[in-house]
Amino acid sequence: MTDRLAGKVALITGGTSGIGAATAKLFAAEGARVVIVGRSEEKGQKLADSLGSQVIYSKADITQEADIAAAIALTVKHFGKLDILFNNAGGPVGAGLQGVTPEHIQDGVSLLLSSVILGIKHAIGPMTANGGGSIINNSSIAGLRHLQGDILYSAIKAAVSHYTRLAGVELGPLNIRVNAISPGAIATPIFYGGSARANTLTDAENEAKMAKLTANLAKAVPLQQAGLAVDIAEGALYLASDASRFVTSHDLVIDGGRTAMFNEPRG
Repeated sequence: MTDRLAGKVALITGGTSGIGAATAKLFAAEGARVVIVGRSEEKGQKLADSLGSQVIYSKADITQEADIAAAIALTVKHFGKLDILFNNAGGPVGAGLQGVTPEHIQDGVSLLLSSVILGIKHAIGPMTANGGGSIINNSSIAGLRHLQGDILYSAIKAAVSHYTRLAGVELGPLNIRVNAISPGAIATPIFYGGSARANTLTDAENEAKMAKLTANLAKAVPLQQAGLAVDIAEGALYLASDASRFVTSHDLVIDGGRTAMFNEPRG
């Protein structure tokens, strides 16, 4: 590794599994001190312990503003500052045009959009005090194209990308860069029943399901290979590092070319 984040402090929401965990590992390997935020205390603490003393875990529900504020306050108290915020936590909302309910809307907005808005809100103070920083929001190609997710999820992710652009403009004078990443379908256990179910499977069962998943996802993109969590982590590393010092209000699409395809793949 090249210590691209040496001296920097990062907070990653949804950091206990999938993209968040891959990013925590990569950031730590590149010299960052990292706070992993998530609801799964067992998984979060185990991951933090495996990465050494420069990584800690903070239990939080990012649909609650008080938890977001507390996680950021803990980061500053423990490591002295906040340089990088990766608003990564998310999940499906599962609502079609006719089946959508007020609960779907409230839950989806709280999980996918409000968490981003409030994360940015509470990061501004510490980052300003430190001379600036980098905020990265996990969006999705669902916000760019039809049939990449359910319609409510897609609309909310479009809002995440647009909020990112506007926040980048407003926070630019404070030397706070705000960017998004829009992943395509990434091979994680959530695609075969969610991470909770994956935790009940044997290693052999998980490996078999992941092999089938990666083969199927590879067929849906021009590059003919499945996207992995580390691919998104590498994008986050670029946006977190000084290599992207002149990049803000940008949505970095990492999808193997899927959004450029003329025909929308089905099934």
